[in-house]
Amino acid sequence: MIDEVQQQQQQQQIARKTDMASITSTYKGGDLGVTLQPAVCSFKVWSPIAIQMELLLYPPLTGGSPDDIPNALKQSNIPMHSGEQDVWVLEVEGDLRGYRYMFKPTFADGTSTITVDPYARAVTMNGEMGVIVDMQETHPEGWQQDERPELSHPTDAVLYELHVRDFSIHASSGIANKGKYLAFTETGLQDATGNTLGIDHLVELGITHVHLLPVFDFATVDEAKVDDDPKDASNYNWGYDPLHYNVPEGSYASRADEPVTRIREFKSMVLALHRKGIGVIMDVVYNHTFDTAESSFEKLVPGYYYRQHADGTYSNGSGTGNEVATERAMVRKFIIDSVRFWAEEYHVDGFRFDLMGLMDVTTMKQLASELHTEVSPSILLYGEPWGAMESPLGDEMTLKGTQRGAGFAVFNDNFRGVIKGDSDGDGQGFATGEDGKESELWTGVQGSIHDFTEGPSETINYVTVHDNLNLWDKVARTQGLQDKLGFLTYDEDGSIRGFDNVEEAVRQADPYLQIDPAHVLGNETVRRCLLANGIVLTSQGVPLIAAGDEMLRSKYGDANSHESGDVVNAIHWDQKQRFKPVFDYYRGLIRLRREHPAFRLRTREAIEKHVRLLQKDKGLLAFELQGADVNDAWQRIIVIYNATKESHRISIPSGTWRVVVEEGHAGVNTLRTIHDQNTQHSKKSTKSSSDNQETNNNQVQVSMLSMTVLFSQSS
Repeated sequence: MIDEVQQQQQQQQIARKTDMASITSTYKGGDLGVTLQPAVCSFKVWSPIAIQMELLLYPPLTGGSPDDIPNALKQSNIPMHSGEQDVWVLEVEGDLRGYRYMFKPTFADGTSTITVDPYARAVTMNGEMGVIVDMQETHPEGWQQDERPELSHPTDAVLYELHVRDFSIHASSGIANKGKYLAFTETGLQDATGNTLGIDHLVELGITHVHLLPVFDFATVDEAKVDDDPKDASNYNWGYDPLHYNVPEGSYASRADEPVTRIREFKSMVLALHRKGIGVIMDVVYNHTFDTAESSFEKLVPGYYYRQHADGTYSNGSGTGNEVATERAMVRKFIIDSVRFWAEEYHVDGFRFDLMGLMDVTTMKQLASELHTEVSPSILLYGEPWGAMESPLGDEMTLKGTQRGAGFAVFNDNFRGVIKGDSDGDGQGFATGEDGKESELWTGVQGSIHDFTEGPSETINYVTVHDNLNLWDKVARTQGLQDKLGFLTYDEDGSIRGFDNVEEAVRQADPYLQIDPAHVLGNETVRRCLLANGIVLTSQGVPLIAAGDEMLRSKYGDANSHESGDVVNAIHWDQKQRFKPVFDYYRGLIRLRREHPAFRLRTREAIEKHVRLLQKDKGLLAFELQGADVNDAWQRIIVIYNATKESHRISIPSGTWRVVVEEGHAGVNTLRTIHDQNTQHSKKSTKSSSDNQETNNNQVQVSMLSMTVLFSQSS
């Protein structure tokens, strides 16, 4: 039931709701928020329906809790002046670094609100107030010399999706700054057997970009308590609940109560990754906010920033209570300003847009154009081409196909489903046992150029990410192993079926029960996982893998672990040694892709000309890449996927072929050599003196549930 106070608040909001037709102003300047100069500080805020605006200025906090500081609640209320394009303006003389501030609009009905600046670049703990900072004073040592890692083309990227806390929180990580931005600055870490850990692991794996789940300031983690009890799952979240878009999340900083610290440590993370040649991609959530009524947007211009139905009620295409009206001029401006701020101030190398379908395609195209022409052409842009629920945005939604030629990519859920099946159930795909998927698989392998893309740079190829079952758990479920392995089952009230708490349930689970430690690569679940991501890494497009796949990461069957805590989400680094052959396979495939441009073609025309189907049969797909024509050191490359539980002999073109991927081994080094019958007469002496060669009549033996890659130096 809504109490009387809430009803009154809703009635006030409805009474103040903006008449959209009456708003024609669009501020073009790039100085909304705070501009700090040596002897003066200027403030600008856009609110076309306020009849009065005040700046509330609070003294700096010197540390500790606000309750401990006698003057914490002292403030100055300073009237602002109405300027051009409905922007309220004020200049205050003096050194205001560290001062906290808020805006107070008053409306025609006499009501007032107090709100944080939506353009705030720094905030107090839990985002309660804006803070004035000199961004030049937030740079870590060496920041001025920081350079983006070189990226000639989007298809050269290998993306690695990762949650900041998951990366380092487990004891086996060996990282001191657990759960923090600074975890990425720790180098030289190894486990007891000499395996690299942390950032050095990422370098060894060979990925080009770390795709970080939301790292802007989000609402559902209490920054004051995040380090009190690491087992408290209530202070864990993925971060898809935006609070302040232009401020780093404080729970990942060593001191959330020091506004500058979170900024400096975020930059330190970016700098450390850049020095290792790894780019940084931010997962951004401009399609909705955590709260409508209490958001800065709603308090400044009620109704303007949120999309509505014809009857005036707020639409909910995000499934989280609201959706941001990206098609409106000042909303579009805010989004573009915000993305550019992260790209320019924080040197961020790319952005993944959550529920990008709820963003209008005009905004996405304008954003891509500005970033690539005015900031850097190497910035990667991609997102989810769907919404969670129905939206009034209609034909302007950014769906699959709208990205054609626009400079951004979309997640390829078509290819994802073909490879693995559904996301949370036992539905199967090509790699998990379903027949009849070969034609659709071939479409995805070609970069979906005959589906919805103009070229391969527009498809993000993946099988699993943070949402839904992760790869190990999904494949195990398709085999009906969930009960045997002790996967978690949640009841409707959120409780764990059969256990008092999630910790107990995880202790009893054994996700790897069926793996023989001496024969890891012989396990069917392992082989299907390697095949699934093997397809991703050898197809045309931009590949993305989820963090921990290279160590068979499990979330114990939890298909929505957004607030399940560390016990479910933490990456267990001791699994690197336990499943070392799996890591080596991923590393080898990534090296193969990065060293051979035939796997990274850039245009539709190149794919149509140089990628040729050899065989398509039940559970089998074989194709050839013509490397010589695309400046690859290997003249011809054959890739074969065998999703059946039987070995097969596959016909291949005449010539001498060297196998570089088979039976769970991958890389660029020759594993064995195949000579066909036409060249046998000249190879007899070599054959008799070598154990790594075999004679075949234009055929290669392909093992069950695996991928084989061969190359030839002759045309």
